[in-house]
Amino acid sequence: MTQVLPVILCGGSGTRLWPLSRSGFPKQFLVLSGDGSNQSLFQQAISRIHSVANQHVSLGKTIIVTNEEHRFLALDQLRELKSDSKKMEATLLLEPSGRNTAPAITLAALYAQDLAAGTHEDPILVVTPADQTVGNPAAFTKALQDAIQIAQEGAIAILGITPNAPETGYGYIKVQGGLKDGGLVVERFVEKPNEATAKQYLSEGGYFWNGGMFVLKASVWLAALKEYRSDILAATEKAWHAKSLDASGDVDFFRPAKELFNAIPSESIDYAVIEKCPGSKYPIKMVELNAGWNDLGAWDAVWQVGKQDQAGNVTSGDTLLTNSKNSLVHASSRLVSAVGVENLIIVETADAVLVADRKNSQDVKNIVGQLEAQKREEKNLHRKVSRPWGWYDSVDEGERFKVKRIQVKPGASLSLQMHHHRAEHWIVVKGTAEITNGDQVLLLTENQSTYIPQGQTHRLANPGKTPLEIIEVQSGSYLGEDDIVRFEDTYGRS
Repeated sequence: MTQVLPVILCGGSGTRLWPLSRSGFPKQFLVLSGDGSNQSLFQQAISRIHSVANQHVSLGKTIIVTNEEHRFLALDQLRELKSDSKKMEATLLLEPSGRNTAPAITLAALYAQDLAAGTHEDPILVVTPADQTVGNPAAFTKALQDAIQIAQEGAIAILGITPNAPETGYGYIKVQGGLKDGGLVVERFVEKPNEATAKQYLSEGGYFWNGGMFVLKASVWLAALKEYRSDILAATEKAWHAKSLDASGDVDFFRPAKELFNAIPSESIDYAVIEKCPGSKYPIKMVELNAGWNDLGAWDAVWQVGKQDQAGNVTSGDTLLTNSKNSLVHASSRLVSAVGVENLIIVETADAVLVADRKNSQDVKNIVGQLEAQKREEKNLHRKVSRPWGWYDSVDEGERFKVKRIQVKPGASLSLQMHHHRAEHWIVVKGTAEITNGDQVLLLTENQSTYIPQGQTHRLANPGKTPLEIIEVQSGSYLGEDDIVRFEDTYGRS
């Protein structure tokens, strides 16, 4: 029985899919593929990897490498997969900052070795990004199972995507002709080409897109990294050995030491190791993947994989179109209508609207760059913001006031906190609220309210079994989210 550990690389912010994807809620946690499953890309990635289990392959806990800020997004979406108990068996490795994919997979390999300590096992890591979609899951499963057999023999296996267009946004894998020991031998890797070169690759044959999916033993990765980038290995080992551990229910959170992790050189899997392997003592072979793969790297790709109507339009939410074709229209919070448009991307959220020509959808990243330069909050957060205890929606604001709608999950609570610059009024509109207000602890129900003076220590909790909703009215000289002093926090933020 081959022991396999799924590894989901869940970093990145998906800036080309703004305004739906933002750094506080990136694209891997969005439902985008239009396959009718209502699963996010992250959930689809977990489900796909778990499909490889059979009488010859035993799956261990899923390893999820993600940013510290996204741990509860990942946790919530993991728990939505509770219909299959194996999908709940996950461990989160939390990065304090993004250091690219080489340190990420190194964390996973070090965890895998610790897990196998004292046994004779050398687990195989099946590594995939969390933000891709696949049209033919059965073909994907077969390709992964073939790759696992290759990795079992000690080689590195990479999935190569069958190209269907002269794509300039991907790196390419060049393979040698003929099968050898169950896989195509990788001759070399090539950088993202210009259009003329990409057309030449398709004409010549033997070139495949690099989709960033690898299958290899943990020991092989660590040995190759030691050979080619020992500095990354040494720095990651230091951060890992100084890690801390806590848990939320049945899911463990491993945190490498923050300062040590931030000192790790930032490098991709490909540049650090994989591109150096062809012809080396670390054999690398490719398994072809022809399964309707797409990395949804821009809004045009979302249109391509979406369910198109007779006019070629892909719509989501409350939309009305007339005399329009080959466009994507996404409505999040209100009616969006389009008249006489063609080849457009229209994406509406509660606080931003994007209109773009489909062929220029890659350039959305330039808008995100402008938002960052202007330090605008629309780059990072939606109007409705997810929190580990629930969410809040900033429904209105003006000079010296802000109004929020807040929902707290059953049994959850906000931190015990205070604000230097604002006071708050809380009105319960649904459920039961347990409110700590200075020395008082109040139990309020629908239509009851309380006032939190500026500087008062307070906490909001939901002791009930149904969601709690309140309206919060803030008033004061400064209403920023950073005006919070936390004294106690269930989620490790104090």
